[in-house]
Amino acid sequence: MRGLTRRSHLAGLLASGFAPGLARAAEPIPPDGVGSGFRHLSWSDQGGRPDGVQIMINRRHLYVGHMFSNGITVLEAADPRALKPVGFWTAGGQTRTHHIQVSGDLLLAANGANIVAMQSFDSLRSTFEVSPSDSLTNRRPFRAGLSIHDISRPAELREIAFLEMPGVGVNRLWWVGGRYAYVSAALEGYTDHVLCIVDLANITRPEIIATWALPGMHRAAGEIPVAPKGKRYALHHMITAGNRGYAAWRDGGFTIHDISDPVAPRLLSHINWSPPDPGGTHTPLPLPGRGLAVVADESNADHCAKGIFHTRLVDVRESDNPVRIATLPTPADRDYCASGNFGPHNLHENRPGTFQSEAVIFATYHNAGVRVFDIRDQFAPKEIAFWVPPAPKKLIDPRPNVALAAQTCDVLAMADGIVYVSDWNAGMHVLEYAV
Repeated sequence: MRGLTRRSHLAGLLASGFAPGLARAAEPIPPDGVGSGFRHLSWSDQGGRPDGVQIMINRRHLYVGHMFSNGITVLEAADPRALKPVGFWTAGGQTRTHHIQVSGDLLLAANGANIVAMQSFDSLRSTFEVSPSDSLTNRRPFRAGLSIHDISRPAELREIAFLEMPGVGVNRLWWVGGRYAYVSAALEGYTDHVLCIVDLANITRPEIIATWALPGMHRAAGEIPVAPKGKRYALHHMITAGNRGYAAWRDGGFTIHDISDPVAPRLLSHINWSPPDPGGTHTPLPLPGRGLAVVADESNADHCAKGIFHTRLVDVRESDNPVRIATLPTPADRDYCASGNFGPHNLHENRPGTFQSEAVIFATYHNAGVRVFDIRDQFAPKEIAFWVPPAPKKLIDPRPNVALAAQTCDVLAMADGIVYVSDWNAGMHVLEYAV
């Protein structure tokens, strides 16, 4: 296709650090959303489970973890204009598997308590202010740990191993193949999610070989929690590059680790900008070729009740002295605070087999949709494209007092310009990144 050829060429230019002027006057977006630099191709309710979180792809099939539906949906994506639900897997009970990783024909899934169903809070904001280890007021059966699946038959998730990790369960993980997975788990004896390094040398018998936590988190060892009231020191997840691990700790900030010995990860540096900023540090994307990291703080309160959350560029050339050098521009094309939860959530993570660039960053911004930033000048990043979906007709989110607004969650960008976008209330949109 002529269009795909041109987009592939564009992706190559961007990945190598060059970019043409991206026209803000791309063809109009249909009623499926508004924006610039994207075309809307299709939408899917994911087989009647529209609450999507993390998206993975393998053999022209998408795998979608769910926020509330306790399972993983498989969509055939041979034609991105017509996604077809072809499978669904669940761990049963109230086990949430919202975060997943895929490499080759293997899928790793986070298993843990569906905390939204088991907590008793009065708003979106309050969910993020107390550790799930201390707030399951309506506990029901669930399993906690890491499941491993054979997906050589794409529509079928055949579980081949389960690593039990007693506690509240796994939140997120990083694995792009290889021997080690880096897992965020709320283990028994800890105040919240901590780092677990899992050895996959024997894929059917995975084992934890190391754990690491911020000071004050190991309650069973007699440590005294140091997080202020209303703040959570908890690993969201770690992303690795070479022998370095980059980790986001929600209200606990950003750490860099030497992981050359996976049995003994070593802290190199720790910075935290909360306070004065509201916290929520969520995604730590390293750009190793440039000695940078893009670090997104997850907004977690409706109507900007905690202030404005940001995505930062951090100079990590010296691992023991990271320096914040810039903030990505905050979307200002409308009053997003007025309509609900506004601010960053996640970043496209440059996974193998997808769009990879250290110059162009795809990000999700909850009710502000998908944003694309040019960071070739790391001291003056600029927005170059965006797309905002319509508000859903109803919420899947069962929490009370949550604003009826888009909650753009995850983004997976492909080298041919196809972009998959999840929303934890409103299904998956498929976009075409265009100039």
